[in-house]
Amino acid sequence: MKIGQTIHSIKLGEVELDGTPSIHEIDRIKSTLQNNGFELLEDKQSKLIELIKNLIIELVHDKNGINLNINISDYLSSTLNTDYSYLSNLFSSYEGITIEKYLILQRIERVKELLFYDEFTLSEIANLLGYSSVAHLSAQFKKTIGLTPSEFKKLKNPMRKTLDNVG
Repeated sequence: MKIGQTIHSIKLGEVELDGTPSIHEIDRIKSTLQNNGFELLEDKQSKLIELIKNLIIELVHDKNGINLNINISDYLSSTLNTDYSYLSNLFSSYEGITIEKYLILQRIERVKELLFYDEFTLSEIANLLGYSSVAHLSAQFKKTIGLTPSEFKKLKNPMRKTLDNVG
């Protein structure tokens, strides 16, 4: 479908165009993006929510070993140059869960991934993801999904979610 604009780049929630599109061109762009599994974020609050999610996902799923022992409120506040209480309230109102709970859910998904691939011990996973101990990781894992890490590891078809469906 022709949209009447030259698209320079498409990123999560953003499209960079040549010039200013008309209302009809915006509608065609939205339609084309939606037909291809994308969504165009139009308001600043939605963009901020997506930025928060992306920062958390990058932290948790980064293979370069970013320190997950950092204070998430300080990290988000300084990275986004926005007061954390505003970020927290905005996130909770849009997503229905707290930033902290979203972080826990992302960490648990990462634990599930690492358990599935069986490349690390539970102790190494706890250390990699910034848990204070294996007991803390195990307790949070059991509380979140209802199984211990060992029970999860025995499953033939693990209950994993795509990153955009966590939460």
